[in-house]
Parts: sequence; structure tokens; C-alpha cells
Amino acid sequence: MNQITFQIPLENLTRQYERIRAEVEPAVLQVLASGKYILGPTVQAFEQEFAALCQTNYALGISNGTEALHLALLACNIGAGDEVITVPNTYAATVFAITYTGATPVFVDVDSITFNMDIEQVKKKITPRTRAILPVHMYGQMVPMDALMEVANQHGIWVIEDAAHAHGAEYQGKRAGSWGHIGCFSFYPTKVLGACGDGGAVTTNDPQLYDRLKVLRYMGQHVKYVNEIVGYQQRLDELQAAILRVKLRYLDEWINARQRWAKLYSERLKGLPVITPQEVGEVRHTYYLYTIRAQHRDALMAFLSQHGISTAPIYPNLVPYQPAYQELGLKPGAFPVADAHLGEILCLPMFPELTEQEVVYVTDAIREFYHRR
Repeated sequence: MNQITFQIPLENLTRQYERIRAEVEPAVLQVLASGKYILGPTVQAFEQEFAALCQTNYALGISNGTEALHLALLACNIGAGDEVITVPNTYAATVFAITYTGATPVFVDVDSITFNMDIEQVKKKITPRTRAILPVHMYGQMVPMDALMEVANQHGIWVIEDAAHAHGAEYQGKRAGSWGHIGCFSFYPTKVLGACGDGGAVTTNDPQLYDRLKVLRYMGQHVKYVNEIVGYQQRLDELQAAILRVKLRYLDEWINARQRWAKLYSERLKGLPVITPQEVGEVRHTYYLYTIRAQHRDALMAFLSQHGISTAPIYPNLVPYQPAYQELGLKPGAFPVADAHLGEILCLPMFPELTEQEVVYVTDAIREFYHRR
């Protein structure tokens, strides 16, 4: 492998667009011609279709995934003096949403195999101030929600799923976003289901939560200009909904492709000093990211980059150690499992439009790296 024969990005949205442009462009033009750009029929249609996907009674289009989490917490009346349990290895937005409400994030360590919330640790962190648990379905594999819901129900605690990585994922036959009281999704462009810009959604089976979320989403009102509570301007727009409706039709196909590439990666990485993703329990892993744990991770990243292969450690820092959360007083070593992962995790190129030749090229490069050491 002395010459670069491929340039393989971590994700490639151009290939996806070329595949569906004949459907996306007319859908966008139809919205433009309609003159209805905010909370129109396209958003309503998408909400119904997305609720059906998630096996929930309701879905609401939100401006982005961060605000989906924020509004979900507010809908559950989370605020100052409350504690919300979550994980340290998530994207900062998960924790920011808690902070926006005035509540305090409480972190628990993660499972060494799945990277997901350790339920036994959750049990130890519940206090009289705990009002919610915010599990994150990391990389496309769901948290064991039966066990988590049992704990939450015993203590009368809200469960808000961060399903930003998990569109279409399942645990015991139930979809992400349908287990907790509210599910929260991001449609950031690179997600398993991504918009061409920002977007998000909340899902629920509870009509009262649905109504409160709807009011919070748009200026605290049921009737325009009658502001019952302090609300927000956090709506999904018609153009993004039109694009998402097209993409939604391909979601199962794209998940199947991701699973195919994940299986090929895992087969071809056998025998190397890397730990490949493991599916634990009765799950449908959607492989938003294909994340390995690798010895000599940084050197491997550099070697792959020299051979035209983009990789990334996602996420490279634990949120409680970030400057924004120094007041919590948490130092490296507070979360032994998550801390150990920091120097090992590496996400390989993963998107539905990958080719077998590209996956073979990536795995051959990894094999060559370790054979040289």
C-alpha cells in the first residue's frame, strides 16, 4: 500500500444525494411553489410518518436535536434543583440541554462492550433530587431499556431517550424513541436519517406531553398570539421535512447497508489487536458509527490518513471534564470505563454508499499497520 489509491471519507453525503436527487429536488420545489414554509402540511405529514417509524402515537418536528432534548426536559418540568442522570461519553449537547433548564447533570459510567449507560451505576446515583434519566443510544445500539424503565418506574422518574444515533434502532422489537416517556432525535445531515441542514424531532405516546411539547415548540401558545407560557421558536421547517420524507422511504435499505458493511468490517478485522462492535441482547444496531477500540490508536489514525482513509475518535473528550463543567469538580479517572475508552475508540468510514472494495481497502490498511509493528 505504498500509493494512495482511494480517498475514503468518514461519511459521504454527495453519494447519497446523487442517489435520491430525482426525488428530493421536485419535493423541495413543490414546497417553494406552495408558499407555505413554516408548520405546513409537509411537516405534518412527516410527523405522522416518523411517528409510525418509531412506533409511537405522536411525533413533532423540532429545529434540531439539542432543542428536542431541551424541550423534552421542560415538558417534564425539569428545572433548578433537579438532577438528571446521563453518561459522560456523549456529545456535549446532551448535557447542555440539561444545563439549559437549570438542572444538574449527574454522570454514570458506561458498559465496557456497548459504550452505553451502565444500569447498575444508575441505581447507585439516584437521589431524592433525581427527576429524570437521559440514556444515550450510542453509535446506533440501544440501551437495555427494559431494565432502565424498571428502575425509573420504581422511583417515579422520567426517561427521555437521546436517540440521535439511533433512528430505526430496536431493542426487544421496540423502536428507539418508543420506550421512554419522550424520545429525542437529531436530523443533522450525517445521521442515519439526516436533513440537508438542521432538524430534529420528539416522539411520545403521552397526549399530555405531546400537547405541552407542541406549546413549548411554538411560543407557548395553543392559539396564536395567546401566550400561555414562555415558549420557544424551535420548529422544523417545511423544506427540511420535504427532504426527510424522501429519505425516510430509504431508511430500512440504508440501515441494511450499514449492517452489511459493519459485518464485513468485523469479519476482516478478526485476529487484529482491535475490539470490534458487539451486539448485545435482542437489538437492531443501526451502525450510525462503526466504532472500534484499537491499540496504538493515534498512530493507526495517522497511518490511515496517509493512505487516504478518514477516521475520527467520537467523542474525543468526556463532557464532565470539559471547561464548561469544571464546577462539578470531576477529574480524569472518575469514570474508569469511559476514561479507558478515550485513548482507544476510533470510528471507521461508515455510510450506506460505501463499496465492498473500499471496506476491503480500509481493513487491509489496518492489517498492514499492525503487521509492521
